Amino acid sequence: MENAQRHGPAEGADGTALELLVHGVGGTTPEEMLDDPRTVRITGDDIAAVFRRADDVDAERGPAGRREGPVPEAYVWCNLTSGNGTRALWLLLLPFMVVNLAHWMRPTAHGRRRAVRLYGLLVRLAGLSLTVLLVAAACEVALDLAAWQCAGTRACAERHSWLGFLSPGTSDGGWWSAPGRRLALAALVPAALTGLLWFLSLRTWSVYESQQPMTHDHGPEEDDGRTALGRPGFWYGRRLVARLRAAHTAAGLLTVAAAVGSAAARHDREPGGPAVLDVLGVLLEAALAAGACVVVWVVCRRGRSERRLDAGLDRHLVRYLPLAALVLLALTLLYAGWERPGWESAGRLPGDAAFGALALAQGLLVIVLAGVAHGLHRTDPDRRAAIRGLAGPAVAMLACALGGVMSGGVSQRVSDWLDGTGTSIPGPPVLLTWQASVIPPLLLLLLVLCVRLARRAWRLARAERAAVEREYPGETGDPGRTRRIASVRAMAALTDRAPRVLAVTSAATLLLGAGALVGALTTDKTPGEAARGSYGVVHGAAETAQALGSWLIGLGFILLVASGRRAYKDASARRTIGILWDVGTFWPRAAHPFAPPCYAERAVPDLTWRIATWTRATGGRLVISGHSQGSVLAAATAWQLAPSTRGRVALLTYGSPLERLYGRWFPAHFGPDALGSLHREVDCWRNLYRRTDPIGGPMRLPGDGGPAVDRPALQDPLAYGRTEAHPLPSPILGHSDYQADPAFAEERHRLLARLRPDVPAPRQVVGEPDGAQGSGGRSPA
Repeated sequence: MENAQRHGPAEGADGTALELLVHGVGGTTPEEMLDDPRTVRITGDDIAAVFRRADDVDAERGPAGRREGPVPEAYVWCNLTSGNGTRALWLLLLPFMVVNLAHWMRPTAHGRRRAVRLYGLLVRLAGLSLTVLLVAAACEVALDLAAWQCAGTRACAERHSWLGFLSPGTSDGGWWSAPGRRLALAALVPAALTGLLWFLSLRTWSVYESQQPMTHDHGPEEDDGRTALGRPGFWYGRRLVARLRAAHTAAGLLTVAAAVGSAAARHDREPGGPAVLDVLGVLLEAALAAGACVVVWVVCRRGRSERRLDAGLDRHLVRYLPLAALVLLALTLLYAGWERPGWESAGRLPGDAAFGALALAQGLLVIVLAGVAHGLHRTDPDRRAAIRGLAGPAVAMLACALGGVMSGGVSQRVSDWLDGTGTSIPGPPVLLTWQASVIPPLLLLLLVLCVRLARRAWRLARAERAAVEREYPGETGDPGRTRRIASVRAMAALTDRAPRVLAVTSAATLLLGAGALVGALTTDKTPGEAARGSYGVVHGAAETAQALGSWLIGLGFILLVASGRRAYKDASARRTIGILWDVGTFWPRAAHPFAPPCYAERAVPDLTWRIATWTRATGGRLVISGHSQGSVLAAATAWQLAPSTRGRVALLTYGSPLERLYGRWFPAHFGPDALGSLHREVDCWRNLYRRTDPIGGPMRLPGDGGPAVDRPALQDPLAYGRTEAHPLPSPILGHSDYQADPAFAEERHRLLARLRPDVPAPRQVVGEPDGAQGSGGRSPA
C-alpha cells in the first residue's frame, strides 16, 4: 500500500482528512493495506474491524496541520467469507447461492411492481424446489439405495456388514429388518441434513442479518426507483430469512415424511391389506399435502420489505411451522414402523416420479421467469444488460443444473459403492441416469465455446500488438514483451463475452434436460437399454454417454468433497474458495435461506456507522477508497448515508466491477440510472482502471452531472523497458496494486482538494487532458 504521506497538505475545516480503505476479493491483512507492521484495531471484532497505524490512533486530537495527507484507515472484512474451517461446508450450498443471485438479476423496471413481485415469487419457488431436490437426493441415498435396495438384497448386505442388522437374510428376520422400520431408521439421515441446514442458517442469521443499519430520514428523491440499495430496509432481511428458513425446513422434513410414508401407504393399498393402516395412510398423505400447501403459501405470501426497517419476526410462524412438520414426520415414522407381515422390499422406491416432477417444475419455472424478465426488459431496455435482461432466468437454470448434478453425483457414487458387481441392486432412478448422460454433450458444447473464445482472444491479441507499439513509441523493440502485454489485454477483454457463454450453456442445459426427462418417462429404461435394437451408432453413443456421464458426475462430486476437505484443513485454500463467496454472497438472502449468508448485511452497516459518526465528530473530509469488490461495498455504503453526509464524502474506486459486472448483470440495482444518481449525489468520484484488468472497467457515465468519473485507462505496465524511473522491468499488474501507479496518489489528492469547504475546487486543472479533470460531482457550496 502506498504511503499516504506522498501528498502535500490539503487543509479542511480542522485540517483533518480520512481515507477509508476497503479491500477487494480474496482478503488481505491490515498490515498490507496500511503498509505498516504496527496496526491497531480502532473498532470492530474478530470478524470485521477498522484498523489504523499505531502512530495514527489519535490523529484527530492533534493540532491542525500536524500531519501531511489523510489519515489512512482500513476496513478488513475478509473473515466474513473465509473464516474458520466450517466454511468449507458452504460448498454444498452452491446451488442455493446461485439461485439467490438470480433474484437480484432482474431487469430495470419502473412502475411495474406486480411484474417485479411475480419475478421474485418465481425465483423463491425455484429456490424451494432446490431444497426439496437436495433432501430428496439424501432420501434416495439413505432410504432407497441403502435401506431399501442393499439391505433388502442378501448379496449386497453381506458385502456391507454395517447393514447386516437391517437385512432379513443376514439378521434372521430381526426387528429392524422389516421394510418400514428400515426406512424409518434411515430417514434420520435426511432429517439430520435438514436440521443441519436449519442450524447453519439460524447461526449465520444471528450474526449477519441481525446487524441493524443506521436509520435516517430518506427524502422522496431517494425512493424514486433509481436503486433500492439506498432504502432503509435493504440491508436488514431478518424477517424474510426467518420466514423462508421455517418454510424450507418444513419442506425438507415433509419431503422425508413423504418418502417414508408413500412406500408404506402403497403397500397398504394393495388388496388384503389392513383397513386401519390404509385409512391412516390416506390421512397422513392428506396431512402431508396440506403441509406442502402451507409451505408454498408461506413462500409466496411475502417478499422483501425494503422501504422501511422491518423488525417483525413472525414468531408463531417461524416456531410452529417446522415443529408441525417435525410432528408429521414422527407420526409417519411410527406409521411406517408398524408390523406388516409379508411386506418385502423389491425394486426401487417410487423416486422416478418425484425427481421427474421436480425437473418438470423447475423447467416450467425457468421458462415463465424468462417470459417475465423479457417483459420487464422490453418496457425499459438497457443495451448493456447481460443477455438482454435474461441473465436471471439463465442463472436460475444453472442453479437447477448444479442441484441436479450434485444430487445425481452422490446417488451414482453411493450406488457404485454399494453394488460392487453392478448386478445385485437396481440402482438410482432412471431419470438420474438420463441426466448424467447429457453431461458429455454439454461438456462438448462448452469445449466448442472455449475454442471459439481462444480464437477470439488470439485475434484480439494480434490487434492489440499495434496498439501497444503506439502507446510505447520508440521502446517496442522486444516482440516477446509486446506479445505478453497484448495477450493480457486480450484475455482481460474476454470477461465481456461471459453473457454469451452463459446464454448458450443455459439454453443447452434446458433443452438437454427436457430431452432427458422425456426419455426417462417414456422408456423407463436407461439410455443404453432404450437404444438397444436401434442403429449401432446410436446404441454406441448412448452407452458411451451413459458410462462417461456416470463417471464424470461421480468425479465432479469427489472433486467437490476433496475441495471442501482441503479447505477445512488449509487456511490458504479456504481463502481461495472464499473468493467465490466474496462475489456470490454480496446480496441478501432473498430467494433461499440456506444460501451462504450475505456479508454486506454486516459490512455496509459497519461502514455506514463509521463514516457517519466520524464526520459528525470531526467535521473533516473523507474519501472512501475501494478496490474491486470493496468499490461495490463503498457504493452501497454511499447510498445508505444520509444525503447531508453523502454530499461530504468522495469516492475513489479502482479495479471496480461496478459497471462492467454489476451494472450488466444486476441492472435494476447498478444500472446507468443508479450509477448516475450516485455520481450526482456524492461530492466527487473518480475511477481508475486498466485495459489489462479482467474485472475492473470504466463507469461509462455521461459528464452532464459534473466532471467525468473515469480517468483514461492507466498504462500497464508503467514502463515498456528499462528507464530512469524504472531501472528494473515493470510487471504487468492487471487487477492488483493500483496504489503503485502515480495516478492513484494524484487522484486522491484532487479528491481531497475538492472536498475543501472554504475554497471551491476548479472544474478543470490547467493543462489536464480531457476526461482526466477532477472527480464527478458538484463543486462544494
